Amino acid sequence: MKKLFSILTLMSAFTLGAQAQSGTNSPYSQYGLGVLSSQAQGFNRGMDGLALGLRRSNQVNFLNPASYSAVDSFTMIIDAGLSGQVTNFKEGGNKVNASNADFEYITACFRALPRLGVSVGIVPFTNIGYNYASMEKVGTSSSYSTETHNGSGGIHQAYLGAGYEVMKGLSVGANFSYLWGSYDKSITVSNTDSYVNTISRNYKSHINSYKLDFGVQYQRELLPGETFTFGATYGMGHNLGNTAYMVQSSSNTETSTTLLDTVSVSDAHSIPATFGAGVSWQHGRKLLLGFDWQLQKWSGEKGPEVDATNGNYLKRSGLYADRTRLTFGGEWIPNLTSKYLIRRIRYRFGASYASPYIKVNGHDGPKEYSVSLGLGIPIQNVHNGRSLLNISGQWQRSSAQDLITENTFRVNIGITFNEAWFKKWKVR
Repeated sequence: MKKLFSILTLMSAFTLGAQAQSGTNSPYSQYGLGVLSSQAQGFNRGMDGLALGLRRSNQVNFLNPASYSAVDSFTMIIDAGLSGQVTNFKEGGNKVNASNADFEYITACFRALPRLGVSVGIVPFTNIGYNYASMEKVGTSSSYSTETHNGSGGIHQAYLGAGYEVMKGLSVGANFSYLWGSYDKSITVSNTDSYVNTISRNYKSHINSYKLDFGVQYQRELLPGETFTFGATYGMGHNLGNTAYMVQSSSNTETSTTLLDTVSVSDAHSIPATFGAGVSWQHGRKLLLGFDWQLQKWSGEKGPEVDATNGNYLKRSGLYADRTRLTFGGEWIPNLTSKYLIRRIRYRFGASYASPYIKVNGHDGPKEYSVSLGLGIPIQNVHNGRSLLNISGQWQRSSAQDLITENTFRVNIGITFNEAWFKKWKVR
């Protein structure tokens, strides 16, 4: 137990220092709390995030905490991953590319007691990152107006979860999470002529709150070698209790004057209730197929926004829409016990669709379509080959009528360490 405590303490210190968060360059991240993270891990990113009906003894399935009860009692599982992406932005006849890379998550899972699995880790929750500008001529004058948009930040999620097998085939679980983060968004309008007049609005907020998620799984072998698993999840919605600030300034270089005005909105942001269900079918040790459905009830949530009619900064409804995500994926292993590596590799595939949770100028934001392919490559050592190198590639398209279209190609790399740390060796 001392060794286990030291390992978990070290992992927590490392992840807190890393501030695990995936990057984004999307202009859509300026709305709401930013771009929502898929929160998938190395093993299921190749299946485009399939998770709710997956139950395995050698993986950390954070998205359904009931799965923790399946972990092998002899092992300590640690999963860490990073990603890199290139995005093409298209609006009208204009195109531009942007790229970024980030360390994303680290999780761990172990068997604490018979039928009780425990997991701990840090994963991204939302991401904010954008920088763009536009210029236009002011009326018939010779001056130009430049509008610049900048934003950065996001929310991180640290969790402690447990899953318990109530009876053969039936498990329940829960994740208790701490959410923290901040955002800094700004809009600056500059007019150029014989003098410079600049008007800017800066939006800031710090978030410190909690999150509760619950899961259940039922697994049954209906036919020899044919196993079905059903999973369901529920995430509790609540107000985050943060205060949002808008600082408005106006400066004139000709008169050397600057005016400042600060307005705040209390209880500015909230997270919605989330419902999910998934099913998977396992054929022996060769083929897995699954399907997930998830609904986030964003339409009932409010957020801070500037009123276009009077310029007031206030909390209002109508900024969000209910978000539905559908995912289909699978995995194929030619021969798990083969002496040839290529036949022991896990070949993964997946596809998903997600409706938007944000509204842009009163209209629905971009819909998301994505497909992915991945590999789970066994890492052999002198004792076993249960650790895996997970590599996947994902293409995602985000688009809405008369708005920017984003095409992103993302490469994910993760390592699942699954070693027999708790196995006692017998000397003869």
